[in-house]
Amino acid sequence: MLFFTNSLMSAIQISNIVVGIIVFIAFSVINIIIFHQIPAIYALLSSLLVGLILTYCGLSIPGTILLIFSIVLLTIFYFVNIASIRHLLSLPAKKIKSNQTKYNKQDLYRKIDDTVHSLSKSKTGALITFERSTNLDDYMKNGTIINAPVSQELLETIFYEGTRLHDGAVIIRGNMIVAASVYYTPTTRALNGKFGSRHRAAFGISEVTDSVTVVVSEETGRVSIAHEGVLESIPLDSFLSEFTDMMALDENKISNDNQSNKTKKKRNLLSFIRKGEQE
Repeated sequence: MLFFTNSLMSAIQISNIVVGIIVFIAFSVINIIIFHQIPAIYALLSSLLVGLILTYCGLSIPGTILLIFSIVLLTIFYFVNIASIRHLLSLPAKKIKSNQTKYNKQDLYRKIDDTVHSLSKSKTGALITFERSTNLDDYMKNGTIINAPVSQELLETIFYEGTRLHDGAVIIRGNMIVAASVYYTPTTRALNGKFGSRHRAAFGISEVTDSVTVVVSEETGRVSIAHEGVLESIPLDSFLSEFTDMMALDENKISNDNQSNKTKKKRNLLSFIRKGEQE
């Protein structure tokens, strides 16, 4: 009788483990199909939720295993990404809210145009990067956090040779100067013509992100824009129109990419539903 009872308990435990594994695999597959490229943190939180559900439903063994598995991976995830998490937690709530509010883009572009004209005429070297869909937080780690609205006076002060922040790039997110004195890895590509460290840095960041970077040469006052691995010299008189057109084209591309990703997710979900109906 005791042997039969132990065998029955072992069978129940094995069935619990099998059911738990099947539920977790099915849940993970559905997540991947629906969200396509689901971030790791969402997958870990989902497995934690499944573990809690299994434990609550009486499947204590697979639930406990899944909970331990999720907690261990979440701990590893935290320590691997501790720098990014600390940076996110250190941002004031007002700053996050202000970045999400709408702003007058034409007014921002006019400020940049006035600043570029002034820097060019005084031959003050400058490197101004505009963040697009590629997040630049990792590059900001080696710089100085500013978190101030864009203004001509502040930009000219930052790039003034007498300040400690002048030798490096400024990163602009929306209508905010988020960081200054940021250093990029310069391109290793051979460039035609004479280019300084700023131009090579601008070229380098344009090769690995979709950002738009404006460069002002301190030797000639020449203005250039680096974007998508291309460094183009821009006449000062037509800077505003060309810069505005480039930013508009880039925004349209991002919008189209986001719309395309949403369409792909919907198609994947519909295909999954249709396959289920056919089966």
